[in-house]
Amino acid sequence: MTVASTVPTAAVRPRKPVPSRGLIVGLVVAVLITVWAAWQIDFTLAPLFTDFANGWVVVEQFLHPHWSFLTDSWDAWVETVSIAIIASFFGVGLGLVLAYMASSVTNRDARLYRATKWLLSVLRSLPDVAYVLIFVAIVGVGSLAGMLALFVFNIGIAAKLTSETIDAVDPGPLEAADASGAGTFSRARWAVQPQILPNFLSYALYVFELNIRASVVIGYAGGGGIGHLIQVQFARFNYENVSALVISMFVVVLVIDQLSQYLRRRLV
Repeated sequence: MTVASTVPTAAVRPRKPVPSRGLIVGLVVAVLITVWAAWQIDFTLAPLFTDFANGWVVVEQFLHPHWSFLTDSWDAWVETVSIAIIASFFGVGLGLVLAYMASSVTNRDARLYRATKWLLSVLRSLPDVAYVLIFVAIVGVGSLAGMLALFVFNIGIAAKLTSETIDAVDPGPLEAADASGAGTFSRARWAVQPQILPNFLSYALYVFELNIRASVVIGYAGGGGIGHLIQVQFARFNYENVSALVISMFVVVLVIDQLSQYLRRRLV
């Protein structure tokens, strides 16, 4: 009488799939485009090494920040945070309205839907720097130009993210609202808004984070706040002060980012 062997046979590992021809062609094209782009701008890393000695004086000053200067930057920080709060509040609020109009779930008018989508595409086509340059020309240098620039920029971001969330809502409450004879407004208020509200609040916090980060560039272009103060210190060659401001900027953004992540985890 023979006993069947209980030793399991080694499993044969499946052969790795061969990369498709389309993937290989795509990678080759991407490499060729990258090489072409580098050739167009005469890309080279040589100045990073040849000019480093000349820039060491500036680097040395950056390594010795002037911490006492931070007490003089308090007003600039208050202005930056105020700009970010106001722009976020009104930009996200209007973005929510446009998000309802930019989704076929809540907007049954095809012409209004297409017009809103086109408007949001136009708003997102320009960066925040371009908007601040436009508003500086209209209202002059200062916090108002920065606030208006971020306000318009925030509308495009908030509306796009929220409209995509509306498109993905559970159709069950929508069918219940339609069956009860709800109008367009009631349908959006009771069937859509409860589903998107946690994500919308998360988007609002994300927009506020973006506004704090963008304040440096906005200030350089004439939008006031901490960015304008950094520009002034750069123009005066006070690199010790600039270093202290940059480090404080890093700390503030990090704290806001951690707080926003905590709130998003509680909301979503």
